[in-house]
Amino acid sequence: MVMERLGIDLQKISGQNGTFKKSTVLQLGIRMLDVLEYIHENEYVHGDIKAANLLLGYKNPDQVYLADYGLSYRYCPNGNHKQYQENPRKGHNGTIEFTSLDAHKGVALSRRSDVEILGYCMLRWLCGKLPWEQNLKDPVAVQTAKTNLLDELPQSVLKWAPSGSSCCEIAQFLVCAHSLAYDEKPNYQALKKILNPHGIPLGPLDFSTKGQSINVHTPNSQKVDSQKAATKQVNKAHNRLIEKKVHSERSAESCATWKVQKEEKLIGLMNNEAAQESTRRRQKYQESQEPLNEVNSFPQKISYTQFPSSFYEPHQDFTSPDIFKKSRSPSWYKYTSTVSTRITDLESSTGLWPTISQFTLSEETNADVYYYRIIIPVLLMLVFLALFFL
Repeated sequence: MVMERLGIDLQKISGQNGTFKKSTVLQLGIRMLDVLEYIHENEYVHGDIKAANLLLGYKNPDQVYLADYGLSYRYCPNGNHKQYQENPRKGHNGTIEFTSLDAHKGVALSRRSDVEILGYCMLRWLCGKLPWEQNLKDPVAVQTAKTNLLDELPQSVLKWAPSGSSCCEIAQFLVCAHSLAYDEKPNYQALKKILNPHGIPLGPLDFSTKGQSINVHTPNSQKVDSQKAATKQVNKAHNRLIEKKVHSERSAESCATWKVQKEEKLIGLMNNEAAQESTRRRQKYQESQEPLNEVNSFPQKISYTQFPSSFYEPHQDFTSPDIFKKSRSPSWYKYTSTVSTRITDLESSTGLWPTISQFTLSEETNADVYYYRIIIPVLLMLVFLALFFL
């Protein structure tokens, strides 16, 4: 949101007691009535009128602006005025020194609230004090004092006039404000006429036409404060830059440390994997060498098998027809496949293969097959004959 640049507020240019000349006070009241009329026509109330929220124009100090709409309230949304309803939980809202009786009671602000607040402000600017200033820490006491002030008008205001001056305009202004109903529209022109009964055209404000411009040439104390504030801001900015630099350096250092740790961890993992792989290969190599070691650990004198129960002679030719003319084992012969082994020490490993080649497993198998080829048909013939004679 873009806003016009404004100048100093009235609180800073007021006198030691926060007072202005009577003509200035009345003129400020008239200008504020114009502002309030515009705001009220747009269905809003301000609710926090005070010198600290009145700012002079930056380029034209004769203009007065009403700022700070933090407490503004839409009193008449879509043309429907809010109903009067007291709510003690929301009581004493706003600046306690100037807020209206409706705000003290927790009632939603209306147009009469702004007019009443403006009357308290003008009384404060002219007299330099209010009847309840000693009790600002006690909102209930302030509310009671405001009620008494409004109930005893106009005498309650006239007695607060400084010496050599009169508060009759402000007293009459507050009488009109106090007589307004909650939802009643103020007569802005009548209120302006109370503050300017002779209809004198408004001129420049007396504090805006002094020998020096308020906005351009500020007091020395304000310049010193501005310089201090600027120096403080520069120091803060410098400190922030230093903190950012230190933070970035720490971040870079921590990042580098993290990378180094990560690389060391990866190297450690690679070394562990390499060591594990080497161990696995060594184990495999040892496992593969175990059978060879067992073979090498055997004595060179190797055993061979012999079938002493066999009824065949070694190197016997089973293909010869004469083999069947020779005597065989008895008829009660029972074949046994179990072989007896006997370890025979050999002089050297070279004598193993000739010994084993003397009798091979294939020759014995062929002999058995040939034998059973003759026995089985004979047995079958005997079975048929037995069945035939039975």
